[in-house]
Amino acid sequence: MRRITKVKVLPGYRLELQFDDGVSGTVDLSESVGKGVFALWRDPLAFNRVRIGSSGELVWDDRIDLCPDALYLKVTGKRPEDIFPALRNQPAHA
Repeated sequence: MRRITKVKVLPGYRLELQFDDGVSGTVDLSESVGKGVFALWRDPLAFNRVRIGSSGELVWDDRIDLCPDALYLKVTGKRPEDIFPALRNQPAHA
């Protein structure tokens, strides 16, 4: 499991992230703004209050947390089975 070690807020609901393996990149979260729990982000100041949680996830107060592995996939363009090789051997279910 990856951990986020640095986060920097960029304009347009984007975040620059660095992970514990040295990988870094930008993730665009603008498509989520205003939807469901992400209604909180309608206030740009609320979005800017992002911090890194105790497990290396991104958190906004006690209302939103984002999985570092999912963000790692977005940043790298990899598929889940690329970083979790055991998934390659799982049968597909309908």
